[in-house]
Amino acid sequence: MSSNRKEEIKNEAKERNVRFLRLMFTDIDGVIKNVEVPISQLDKVMDNEMAFDGSSIDGFVEIDQSDMKLHPDLDTWLIFPWELDSSDGRIARFICDVYMPTGEPFEGDPRSNLKRVLNEMEHMGFTEFNLGPEPEFFLFKLDENGNPSKNLNDHGGYFDLAPTDLAENCRRDIVLELEALGFEIEASHHEAAPGQHEIDWKYADAVEACDNIQTFKLIVKTVARKHGLHATFMPKPIEEISGSGMHFNMSLFKDGKNAFFDESNEDGLSRTAYQFIAGLLDHAQAYTAVCNPIINSYKRLTPGFEAPVYVAWSGTNRTPLIRVPASRGQSTRVELRSVDPTANPYLALAVLLKAGMKGIAEAKSAPSPVNKNIYNMSQFERDENQIQSLPKTLAEALEALKKDETIKDAIGQHIFERFVAAKEADWRKYSTAVSQYEMDRYFKLY
Repeated sequence: MSSNRKEEIKNEAKERNVRFLRLMFTDIDGVIKNVEVPISQLDKVMDNEMAFDGSSIDGFVEIDQSDMKLHPDLDTWLIFPWELDSSDGRIARFICDVYMPTGEPFEGDPRSNLKRVLNEMEHMGFTEFNLGPEPEFFLFKLDENGNPSKNLNDHGGYFDLAPTDLAENCRRDIVLELEALGFEIEASHHEAAPGQHEIDWKYADAVEACDNIQTFKLIVKTVARKHGLHATFMPKPIEEISGSGMHFNMSLFKDGKNAFFDESNEDGLSRTAYQFIAGLLDHAQAYTAVCNPIINSYKRLTPGFEAPVYVAWSGTNRTPLIRVPASRGQSTRVELRSVDPTANPYLALAVLLKAGMKGIAEAKSAPSPVNKNIYNMSQFERDENQIQSLPKTLAEALEALKKDETIKDAIGQHIFERFVAAKEADWRKYSTAVSQYEMDRYFKLY
């Protein structure tokens, strides 16, 4: 990075009275971590000399390998719009890659892992992989002690307005904060379920798009709390209503041109697009563990609540796993509808890109699109059309992941081993826990 950029950052920090600097990175579970230092350490930070204890982060390293360094991506320099409580000073941040003391990228860093897969993409001749995410979230009221309650903030529905949508002001403030940080917001609306919301912004290249998802989550939670609300990205916080997804709109580019578009084809899709779709369908069972990584994810992936559970693709039909929106030209894209907002975006995008590239490398043929409502099909009809279902539980998804070498390679051996170990431990605890349902159903009966 040029010395000019470093000087620009130092000057802006001084002019805007930045007092503290957050060095943010993401762990294997997709949780944002940060080391906060005073702005006096800015030079040291930008010279990649900021060390931390990697053994304190779940899934990173053991205590005998704990020394690691944070390398800030200077393009992610951002000054948060709010001021410190005790002064008029501000907090800024960098998003960092995690490195070993030897100078090598840490193989357990999800952001560095995505860059590794993108490098493979470039060796195949593609120059960009873009993502436009559509994350959904719920807003619940805080109680008198400032803790999240189970009371929804509103009982609105899809595209509702005030007074039914009581969270309009909160959502508007979230949008204003995001725009102040450089997000180009495309849509903001109430979603289908009570208390559920969606904010969409312009696509970006893979790493920046994942950085944006992590920043978005932080801003949503921060602004919601200012409104006396708790924002949750949990996929299914309430029974019997739709859960929250995070649809991934993906497109491959080669030298500035959309590789998924072919104007000579009747439907405007290129051979590359069909091969990419075929790869996504082939590896859907395995990457579901990464794109839907918690036990609660599978409470959302059930028929009847608009979540995709069937491995198929279509154009306008929204019931299959994959949809190809109508836009063509540079906007041609493939939308994967199963991803939920608990997914680590860096890992999710790595496995999806790897699956799609596998389809391209092997010149796979996509099956015919399914244009009927799959929810209304019988099991016989689905079998006739060779439509499989996604895994029904996290345990089932993990078994599929362990058998798929392509998806295992997409996250690397270090992340794979620790990801599976953590998720299986979570499943074991869940399997032996006695739920309220069991108490209500069996305690008096037996």
